[in-house]
Amino acid sequence: MTSLPLIPSSPDAPAARRASMPPRHLADLDLPGRQALVTELGEPAFRARQLSNHYFGRLVRDPAAMTDLPAATRDRLAAELLPTLLTPVRELACDDGATRKALWRLHDGSLVESVLMGYPDRVTVCISSQAGCGMACPFCATGQAGLTRNLSTAEIVDQAVYLAGVAASGAVSGSPPRLSHVVFMGMGEPLANYSRVVAAVRRLCAPAPEGLGLSQRHITVSTVGLVPAIRRLASEDLSVTLALSLHAPDDELRDELVPVNQRWKVAEVLDAAWGYAARTGRRVSIEYAMIRDVNDQPWRADLLGRLLAGRLAHVNLIPLNPTPGSRWDASPKPVEREFVRRLRDAGVSTTVRDTRGREIDGACGQLAAAADESGTASSGATA
Repeated sequence: MTSLPLIPSSPDAPAARRASMPPRHLADLDLPGRQALVTELGEPAFRARQLSNHYFGRLVRDPAAMTDLPAATRDRLAAELLPTLLTPVRELACDDGATRKALWRLHDGSLVESVLMGYPDRVTVCISSQAGCGMACPFCATGQAGLTRNLSTAEIVDQAVYLAGVAASGAVSGSPPRLSHVVFMGMGEPLANYSRVVAAVRRLCAPAPEGLGLSQRHITVSTVGLVPAIRRLASEDLSVTLALSLHAPDDELRDELVPVNQRWKVAEVLDAAWGYAARTGRRVSIEYAMIRDVNDQPWRADLLGRLLAGRLAHVNLIPLNPTPGSRWDASPKPVEREFVRRLRDAGVSTTVRDTRGREIDGACGQLAAAADESGTASSGATA
């Protein structure tokens, strides 16, 4: 494991804790919106395309490197359209540099995390959509933080663009130099920040210079099961993968593990997911954290198999990454293997997630919590 030095928090960081949104950024706007803003600033509209090419096409943030813009105007345009949204607090790497976790401080002192994962055939980033989370899942570090605020569209996009730049620099050896996949599985419930997350997806998938040019099929949006939002997402004409964080096949247990289940029960959540699959043709990913002696019993595997058999779904079992002091722990490997066997015997496609980042507080919220507890950084999101 390698670690970059921590950046000390500013003396007034505690006073900066407020739920205000960040300054406007070009990633908040589509290309016509950027052109209109540049024109309002007294510059020709094509300057918006130039700025966008630097940010999305070349992954450049430094105005000094934007030499195709006149020196007299580049700093002013950058200040208006490329303000700093993410300040690095800590970056950690493990797996010989193939996994890199970043902790960011936002303009109001909130902390969020994102992770880059390099594989031989792809580079994936996991990004946050909220500072903290309001879903209160008891086994999740972020869920215990409470919600500080939603992230802006640009704050979401900027995580991916920054880490795309890391990949492009060649820092992830043994992986392609281009970011190809984005998963909304970091801090927060993406569909609780619906409009900004959908705008971020569109920005990530729009071709440069309007966006990052990723394939919609390489974007995954997770949810604990906000049924109206799932149904709304199905009507967006997007081809992203829906990942449903189920974690229990029965209402009695899911009411405890995923409190939103008290509003929308398993049957209704799955019905919305099947509606999404039918509308988009995309297989739903069923996320299931394996928690020792809680949700890993053979009968629950059998029940899950009956619920999913014949559906356009894939189960992604997640070995729990326990947080310090938590009563929750990962299922033993023999129990995990038996769970997999029973699901596959039911005809349900099942894999076990690669456990990346355990050395670097890999579970969402752990790095933010550690930084906050050490006094190195300050945030309202103290998972």
